[in-house]
Amino acid sequence: MQLPVMPPVRPMLAKSVKGVPDPSKVDGGLSYEPKWDGFRCIVFRDGETVEMTSRNTRDLTRYFPELVAAFREHLPERCVLDGEIIVAIDGRLEFEVLQERIHPAASRITRLAEETPASYVAFDLLALGDDDLTQEPFELRRARLVEALEGARHPVHTTRTTLDPAVAEEWFGQFEGAGLDGVVAKPLRAPYAENGRTMLKVKHERTADVVVAGYRFHKTSTPEKPLLGSMLLGLYNESGGLQHVGVCAAFTEVRRGELVAELDRLKVEFADHPWGRWAETEAHEGDRLPGAQSRWSAGKDLSFVPIKPILVAEVAYEHMEGTRFRHTARFRRWRTDRDPESCTYEQLEEVASYDLGAILG
Repeated sequence: MQLPVMPPVRPMLAKSVKGVPDPSKVDGGLSYEPKWDGFRCIVFRDGETVEMTSRNTRDLTRYFPELVAAFREHLPERCVLDGEIIVAIDGRLEFEVLQERIHPAASRITRLAEETPASYVAFDLLALGDDDLTQEPFELRRARLVEALEGARHPVHTTRTTLDPAVAEEWFGQFEGAGLDGVVAKPLRAPYAENGRTMLKVKHERTADVVVAGYRFHKTSTPEKPLLGSMLLGLYNESGGLQHVGVCAAFTEVRRGELVAELDRLKVEFADHPWGRWAETEAHEGDRLPGAQSRWSAGKDLSFVPIKPILVAEVAYEHMEGTRFRHTARFRRWRTDRDPESCTYEQLEEVASYDLGAILG
């Protein structure tokens, strides 16, 4: 493979901001587009040779044979694209289903490619033919991308964009119903800054009151200096069972030590804890417990210290995926005024559904 931009390439990144940014405050203005919830992927095509690499430059090619075939059919003969691999079920992005596509067995990969086929949404063009476009402004790269993929068909798509911040605000509210993350804003005059945070992202953030039912130690924790890594969070379902919904983390080292001391006083035996059977495979079939094994957790220590489920914390989260937080939540404060049993799923905002097909076009 001989292209003007060769792997490995680390994708350009975004920094979080609050609210859709004002284009008048950025030299040259901004272009807005939906923030897709999938696997970031750089695609290299040189004739019949296709390579797909992840955000951390790992090879994704073997896991998505249906996309390799689509790229050979729909992409220019020689090009390098930046975009997102997604899987949609019933008009909504499904990240958990996408995760299942990463599997070591070739037979499983072949079957999943047919059962849950992926799509690719392109949002930047790094090279076309013999032209290296990384130093060109995004405005030009976008125009070249639209032209290059004009004849492309499903499962290859070009993301929508707008120069109107009011439209971006509408997208931010509507598109979450199709499983999207938020909105990304790109400076029109900016070159492609590999691994640089030159883009801006606006993501949804909400708060919920949750039960703290356990904790895990930090990777730097020692018996002499125990440090908390994360707190395990739960919500009560309609049947009165405490369901594991995720974790919160990101504390200072001093606070990690303080939290271990505070939570250690509430330790209980697993026999007396609602998640006491977490290590039994069959226990995960009915209830959502911490420690479920997957290919993503292979080799990780998923054990935790169980504590009495009597503490309530307010945490910030972006959105739900099924019955759990999609990303790690952020601790806000303790809620000593709340009873644990009052922390149910009913408090969570229900997002109005939106058809993904209307976004892809």
